[in-house]
Amino acid sequence: MMKVECTRLPSGLTVVTERMPHLESVALGVWIKSGSRNETVDEHGIAHLLEHMAFKGTRRRSARQIAEEIENVGGEVNAATSTETTSYYARVLKDHVPLAIDILADILTDSTFEEEELRREKHVILQEIGAADDTPDDVVFDRFAETAYRDQTVGRPILGTPETVMSFTPDQIRHYLGRNYTTDRMFIVAAGAVDHDTIVRQVQERFSTLPVTPLSPPVLDTARYTGGDGRETRDLMDAQVLLGFEGRAYHARDFYCSQILANILGGGMSSRLFQEVREHRGLCYSVYAFHWGFSDTGIFGIHAATGGENLPELMPVIIDELRKSSTSIEQQEIERARAQIRAQLLMGQESPAARAGQIARQMMLYGRPIPNEELMERLSGITIERLTDLAGRLFFDTAPTLSAIGPLEHLAPMSDILSSLNAGPAAVHALAG
Repeated sequence: MMKVECTRLPSGLTVVTERMPHLESVALGVWIKSGSRNETVDEHGIAHLLEHMAFKGTRRRSARQIAEEIENVGGEVNAATSTETTSYYARVLKDHVPLAIDILADILTDSTFEEEELRREKHVILQEIGAADDTPDDVVFDRFAETAYRDQTVGRPILGTPETVMSFTPDQIRHYLGRNYTTDRMFIVAAGAVDHDTIVRQVQERFSTLPVTPLSPPVLDTARYTGGDGRETRDLMDAQVLLGFEGRAYHARDFYCSQILANILGGGMSSRLFQEVREHRGLCYSVYAFHWGFSDTGIFGIHAATGGENLPELMPVIIDELRKSSTSIEQQEIERARAQIRAQLLMGQESPAARAGQIARQMMLYGRPIPNEELMERLSGITIERLTDLAGRLFFDTAPTLSAIGPLEHLAPMSDILSSLNAGPAAVHALAG
């Protein structure tokens, strides 16, 4: 039987494990409640650069030794940076957990940030930025966030810019590290063939040098959703279009309701948008809805990829589906969305890596692991009335965000889209011309 155990060390560092019977492997990692949003104005991209530099050498290991030691035992190690979190994680067989803990501790407490390694890694990230800029479906999401949260860290691309990345020094990286990588903001989570007490003891030994108090107060500005119009015409085969609205933060009452609504509108092949836009009308090859939650804000969006000639008909159909969701939702749709979320939760429990990540996110957001039964109970209270009321407020009471890239000459101006959102069904059909 799976069991979650949690220990808060005297230093303030939190260790959480879940034993998963019949597994021979362990997924474990360090999650930090800090990401690109915690950068100052002149640190744009430094959180992501730090994630790269952590693997480029410590006082005990070279970059090559870090890679070889974990791969010599058949394991793997990696990291990821997001808007509000950063994670460093490993997957190993159960006998090699001490090695994984030692390597993770080494890179997070004793990295050297040598000038030559930094110079090389900057150029790697410049290539990453260039590759992202060459990928329209990446660009459109970056522009989407920038437009929704104009001139704010929460809306900036995580990778930074070539100018900011090239400007960073080892001392700047150390300062960001000292300000954000402190025990009160860090969670060590392991799932699989684990023994909680053993992992706690090993973590206590190897992570003892982590700072308890930040060098300076962490940076986190309150988010202000602005909305707006951000489009870029490019000579491409297809247009990438995102239409979004202010969503709900993780702790808001309507957060789970927003997740269900996104699922009903565009969460799979049976969703409203997929059936109406793709299957019935053939207006695009990809369409889906999503809801992102942050600590103090959220964003609800619809993404579509289509030929530019379909844009005049596509936007009115999407807006019409949004309007329908504010007046009519079927109980069967709610049940299907709940079933899909429940299946995702249970399937995640079959993967130690997915389970460790899920527990880590819950610890950072809520300060405790959330049992699946409690999550499903929260979803069970969502009614037709709550969903239609939320849809009305989400789609028609807040400023929209439009982000688009590609052949956009047939995309309606923002003034027309606003008019159709603020008026009745007749205006929606007028938008189609």
